[in-house]
Amino acid sequence: QVQLVESGGGLVQAGGSLRLSCAASGRTVSIYTMGWFRQFPGKEREFVAGISRSGGTTYYTNPVKGRFTISRDNAKNTVYLQMNSLKPEDTAVYYCAADRGPFITTIEANYEYWGQGTQVTVSS
Repeated sequence: QVQLVESGGGLVQAGGSLRLSCAASGRTVSIYTMGWFRQFPGKEREFVAGISRSGGTTYYTNPVKGRFTISRDNAKNTVYLQMNSLKPEDTAVYYCAADRGPFITTIEANYEYWGQGTQVTVSS
């Protein structure tokens, strides 16, 4: 079992940047495919980005392509989400999640472990 803790959220102006971190403990994060999801008020969580166990493959939802970058440092047991050119519509609670499967998936139910979430607010 792995425990995940997100950090790095906050308030930023439109056009600004934030870097979210997801620190893992309990088990090495290197055995998990990792994903970032976000949840808008009153909505279901939606997939944002995913990264393979080695970090060699990444996948993004269309609205964040070219603006967000997911990465991982398995030696530090940490996954990151660099968010640039932020827009007010990026405002959400962001969650990291771990999947024991070998492939990146956008399906929330496939992820077994979740962090508590971190709020990102982008002002216009």
